[in-house]
Amino acid sequence: MEAASNPLSWDSIPPSAMRAVKDITFGSIAGMVSKVFEHPFDLTKVRLQSQVLDTTARFNGPIDCLVKTWKNEGVRGLYRGLPAPIVAAMLENASLFVSYSELQNVIRRINSQPLSHDLSLPQLALAGGGAGAITSFLLTPVELVKCKMQVQMIAPKPISVSIPESTAAGTLDSNLRPISRPLPGPIAVFMSVIRTEGLRGLWLGQTGTLIRECGGGAAWFATKECVGTTLIKRRGSELTRKDIVPWESALSGACAGGIFNFSMFPADSIKSTMQTEEDLRPRGSNAPKPTFLGTAKAMYRAQGVKGLYAGCGITVARSIPSSAIIFLIYDGLSSRFG
Repeated sequence: MEAASNPLSWDSIPPSAMRAVKDITFGSIAGMVSKVFEHPFDLTKVRLQSQVLDTTARFNGPIDCLVKTWKNEGVRGLYRGLPAPIVAAMLENASLFVSYSELQNVIRRINSQPLSHDLSLPQLALAGGGAGAITSFLLTPVELVKCKMQVQMIAPKPISVSIPESTAAGTLDSNLRPISRPLPGPIAVFMSVIRTEGLRGLWLGQTGTLIRECGGGAAWFATKECVGTTLIKRRGSELTRKDIVPWESALSGACAGGIFNFSMFPADSIKSTMQTEEDLRPRGSNAPKPTFLGTAKAMYRAQGVKGLYAGCGITVARSIPSSAIIFLIYDGLSSRFG
């Protein structure tokens, strides 16, 4: 008597669903690993961006920010708020890769092309931009929590979140001297935003995230595909994107990371400033909430174009190896496990 077939076997899963599961898994792993590497530099970027509207700068540049953070807060300070960005990185990369793959298939169907057809570079950029737009709605709440946690130590007053005294830790006053203050964790910050601003408050800065991820997604994927394909074709004109080797994945990913962050950096600066405004420059509950355009104008008046690119150098520098790591892991896992 034959054994009944297992309805939950791997062979019973549709290929499109299996591809989506792999994209989510591989993207999550790649994002998590890269974020652990880059977090101290991301913290530096957010702190430099958040001081653009201050009358007196707390830090003189990225190196000064890193040194003062290390000296006053130690290793724990450099990784302050890490859980939120790890979740963000996993969400971001999983969403980007699965959306990118599915949108490529949508473009093929619209053009009556087989699913194995290689898209043109503009079509890949379109799929990348769409993937970034979708991902932005997942990222904004997580980045809001991350940015608020990254400026806790330099905020001028305690953040209004009720937490036990046992969680108290040393923080810094306006002159960067350690003072004692209870520091809320990511869940406490998340719930505080909901209590004070409602669910809508979690999407403060969404316009900046949308611009960054939409334009950045197009640039990121298009650059990676362009550089990667160029490198592959140098080894043989008959080779395809699937024949990419590790060093080609890393190099093309590094180029993509640098272009993504430099091209869309002002939108990210405005977003970070909006998300930390209430913590660093509280204006009271009755004051109007910061807007994207209003914050952009204020930053430009304060420091000109330079203010919109505060922290850009260290961000581009860390994004190059970080993006290389992402594509090295993602392409490697895709090659190994299909």
